[in-house]
Amino acid sequence: MVFVEVFRLLVAVCGALVGLAAGNHYAATAVGRSTGAAIGVLVGYVVGGVVGRLTHGGMRKATRSLRDVPAPELLAGMLFGSIGLLVGVVICIPLFVFIRENFDFFITAAVAWVLGTLGLKVGMAKGRQLADALGVARRLTSTRQDVATGSDLADTSAVMDRSFLVLGRTGLFGPELLIPEPVADELATLAEGPDPVASRRARRGLEAIDALRNIGVNVTFVQGDVPAAASIEEKVAILADRLDARVVTCSVEMARRREEAGARVLDLRSLVSDLSPDHVPGEHLKVDLIRAGRQPQQAIGFLPDGDMVVVNDAEELVGQTDVAVVVLSTRPTNQGLLVFARIADEAGSLRGAGRQASRDLPR
Repeated sequence: MVFVEVFRLLVAVCGALVGLAAGNHYAATAVGRSTGAAIGVLVGYVVGGVVGRLTHGGMRKATRSLRDVPAPELLAGMLFGSIGLLVGVVICIPLFVFIRENFDFFITAAVAWVLGTLGLKVGMAKGRQLADALGVARRLTSTRQDVATGSDLADTSAVMDRSFLVLGRTGLFGPELLIPEPVADELATLAEGPDPVASRRARRGLEAIDALRNIGVNVTFVQGDVPAAASIEEKVAILADRLDARVVTCSVEMARRREEAGARVLDLRSLVSDLSPDHVPGEHLKVDLIRAGRQPQQAIGFLPDGDMVVVNDAEELVGQTDVAVVVLSTRPTNQGLLVFARIADEAGSLRGAGRQASRDLPR
């Protein structure tokens, strides 16, 4: 973390100067000054690391708490970052008046660095509201209201899902794929967050947006006047209603609310579930084995819907009905779903008993 290391360096240098001043004051010898400076560096290194991490963690929490506000603006970030630096310098002026030591500069630099970074983050997180309050500008970018008819508007859960890119490549989405700025802000915040799983999924979502744009999908970031206190889901719903767009989501709650409101919604999780194979590994089936397979010891059967089942080590059971099998895997083909299976334990035990009985019969 760059912030922590810079802060630690400043505190360590400050500690060295404090130690040097103390050594020069109490033992005006080279050994005394060196010892004081060394102790100051060690203490400053440890304290700077601890305080730097705590400070960085506090600012990161503050940033996450502001992620539901409208899109950040660079101008507001630079403005409030500069104000933070100036405030840090101003509040440290008494050091130069009363202390008058060399380490005053490094204390001032550390305080200015903290306040400047905090001002930058706050300014970028709440840029639009701050710009409106100061009368600087209503917006730095225009609001899109002329989106194409039949467009889709994706929420955070949809963008972060692994099916988003796959389904987007197939042309499933409408003529224009809309990404609300609150959703983009939340993705950026999660991508830099401490949760490794959420961070990885958010980065994958941002990369998926870039990949869709690169293959020609018309992706547009949209913004609008939405209540700052509203949740991400509420902001997405407001923008979707305003733009007459279909919401693309993986959230069961969002899909339910949109359906109850009579609005258009595309639930990617439900779609992927409907397209997934009917038979999952481990599922128990009963099948009539009608002929031997191409490979040794294989038997072939068919399910009522016409899907073929290939059963391993079941050639001796050809001609039997309702044979219990366990699904191993499935593979879609041009003729339907191909199911690979093995004999279930109970069927295997019966077959083994049958083999033993045949061996025990008198010859």
